[in-house]
Amino acid sequence: MARLQAQADPARWVPVTGSFGLRGRRARKKAIGMLLSQANAAFGREQPGSRVAAWAMSQALPALMRRADGRVLVWVWKDDPELLVTMAQVQELTPQLRAARASMPIEYDDTENFTGSPLGVGEKLVMPLPPNERQTPFASYTWDTGTHLVTLTAVIADRERFGVVLPAVDELARSLRLVDGFTVGEGPATLRIDPA
Repeated sequence: MARLQAQADPARWVPVTGSFGLRGRRARKKAIGMLLSQANAAFGREQPGSRVAAWAMSQALPALMRRADGRVLVWVWKDDPELLVTMAQVQELTPQLRAARASMPIEYDDTENFTGSPLGVGEKLVMPLPPNERQTPFASYTWDTGTHLVTLTAVIADRERFGVVLPAVDELARSLRLVDGFTVGEGPATLRIDPA
């Protein structure tokens, strides 16, 4: 099974993936609260995200992330978890997923090449001013490996700070790589190759 790995700078990012128990709980709650507030705004509701809902989701999220088993990685911005949430995921590239991508709105066609990643050349879509004025600014990075689709999406709560945090998101995107989740046993027939 394909899994994701990344080199997230701990001075900038707090990982939500793997933050079981109390570790990272405050950052999880703030990030979930921000996402709930943005979802409410996108649907025309003026109330902020519910603290109770954010708390409940922050308690359930670690177990869900554990079940995702490396197929989903999530980080929040260390200095302000309510500003930026970033999620990377890998999906098997099925005909249905290809069809769904092909039928996305025309606004999503305005991509640029994104280079410098171990995943090869990908596509980057930057939406500082989404077509729906209630929608949160975001940046999305996509790589088609032929067998899998790898995406990284960053949701940014403050339009004015969008350009400030985007270079750090670019750096995180360039650190993403895909690894196979199989192990090789040792035995007399195992051939060892020196990496040098």
